[in-house]
Amino acid sequence: MVAQQEPRLVDHTAVHTRAVAFSCGQSCCVGHVWTALPRRSLPARWVRDPHQLSISDMVLVRNSQDAPPRDVVEVVGVTKVHPGGVRALDGVTVGFGQGSFTAVMGPSGSGKSTLLHCAAGLDRPTSGQVVLAGQDIGALREPKLTAVRRAHVGFVFQSFNLVDSLSVWDNVLLPQQLAGARPDRSWAKELLARVGLAGREKARPGELSGGQQQRVALARALAGRPEVIFGDEPTGALDLSTGREVLGLLRRFVDELGATVVMVTHDPAAAGWADRVVFLADGRIADDMAAPTAEKVATRMMELTR
Repeated sequence: MVAQQEPRLVDHTAVHTRAVAFSCGQSCCVGHVWTALPRRSLPARWVRDPHQLSISDMVLVRNSQDAPPRDVVEVVGVTKVHPGGVRALDGVTVGFGQGSFTAVMGPSGSGKSTLLHCAAGLDRPTSGQVVLAGQDIGALREPKLTAVRRAHVGFVFQSFNLVDSLSVWDNVLLPQQLAGARPDRSWAKELLARVGLAGREKARPGELSGGQQQRVALARALAGRPEVIFGDEPTGALDLSTGREVLGLLRRFVDELGATVVMVTHDPAAAGWADRVVFLADGRIADDMAAPTAEKVATRMMELTR
């Protein structure tokens, strides 16, 4: 048996994740580079294949050019017809990759919120397929569908949806407790520190500003280490400055923690924080813009509303 070779440090330039690149040196991994990430930065359910190694408190994940990030959510040929014959979605096919930030935009009535609800398992499509974390959720019935959402999805809504009678701490832990899971209290504490609310664990939502409440909602959404976070106008009820702070946190969670974010918004400036903007019009994909800027998004929206 060939002894396992200790990975060799080849680079140490990453800033946000404290990531370290390694070369395995074994024949099975020639041409591949590894990235070491703190264990806590990885979603708990990431499957570690035989090529993943551990060094002290780090997890090594192979970076392979021939293995692009998988789609956490796949929407395939989805149509949604509401009562009365209103066609909200018309054969939509789109995927949302792991570790990506996608904004969904479109004119009023274009189907963007319906797309988010179908992708998150909050609504059932009339036809087509939705695959979430490797499971065809269209084939699931309650309570299995609820269990899948609780295990794999985090939500951030415009109205915060915090429980006023509970403390900040209890609000963050609530989804895990409802799911019957043992809350990761150290991770919850770290999340509250990341969103700037360390020391406010005992406060009630009514004692916080709107921006602080949305930060609690972000920490709650991430507390269960979900595969994907869905945001429905998460900055819609916030002023401009506070909205930028929340968007900055979402961006950091993608860059630093490998989170996947899908956000519906009507604001081109908010969409400019994303890696990609999917535009809907009349229930269909009208455009898919990479590397968006607020100016480019605003121009495209004007074209779609003419």
